[in-house]
Amino acid sequence: MKEENKLQNLVFQTRRDILRMVNNVNSGHPGGSLGCTEFFIALYHEVMEINENFSMDGYNEDVFFLSNGHISPVFYSTLARRGFFPISELSTFRLINSRLQGHPTTHDNLPGIRIASGSLGQGLSVALGASLSKKLNNDNKLVYILLGDGELQEGQNWEAAMFASANKVDNIIATVDLNGKQIDGSTDEVLSLGDLKNKFLSFGWEILELKEGNNIDLIIKTLKKAKALTRKEKPVIILMETEMGNGVDYMMGTHKWHGVAPNDELLLKALDQNPETIGDY
Repeated sequence: MKEENKLQNLVFQTRRDILRMVNNVNSGHPGGSLGCTEFFIALYHEVMEINENFSMDGYNEDVFFLSNGHISPVFYSTLARRGFFPISELSTFRLINSRLQGHPTTHDNLPGIRIASGSLGQGLSVALGASLSKKLNNDNKLVYILLGDGELQEGQNWEAAMFASANKVDNIIATVDLNGKQIDGSTDEVLSLGDLKNKFLSFGWEILELKEGNNIDLIIKTLKKAKALTRKEKPVIILMETEMGNGVDYMMGTHKWHGVAPNDELLLKALDQNPETIGDY
């Protein structure tokens, strides 16, 4: 199988996982998960250098933190399809006593999860701590983090952004999912983020812009370019424009599917748009 076909098959299958997981419990966040599917596949299957045996310390391997933890369905699917835990466990999403709760947690020792996340605005601070830890341990691998655009309305992010450049934390690659939507509407309507590019420039970050954040080839190229910019005394950030609900026609172009699961009829319609390629759980 050609590599591009393999990655696209993973995209289709991950979308199916997301849709089936949230439908099964009539709960969860499909919109942002679908919008970031290509990013997760690119990151975990093409870009990050990870060890086969998961360890919490992440020494001598790249590590990833999900700050906007409500998009856990795409994270869980990616981890399972990458071999961190059995794919069949996806069927337990959000059930009582499951390791796959609505927001990722650490107390059940789910491989691939290093922080409990979903309290928005905290992830960048944690990622910077991990970045500094790697420097102290002479670990040359990188730290990756994904943030939602809506969560940049939280002030802690900007303290962290200022800290990163002031301390020349240059082994981190942050990505912002710019879908322009959050639970109550567009980010412009709720609290405009203004000119993010110039904001991060003024905070001393190296900026990359990705206008087609659902194009997996461009995501891979941009992430690799970001890697080439590390170790140069500046933190790196990718401003990635995505479509919430990407791959499901009735979910795209609206914030309404931020945290709403499709019913059985709409699930079938969505699955018809995303063919089974590797095998459902």
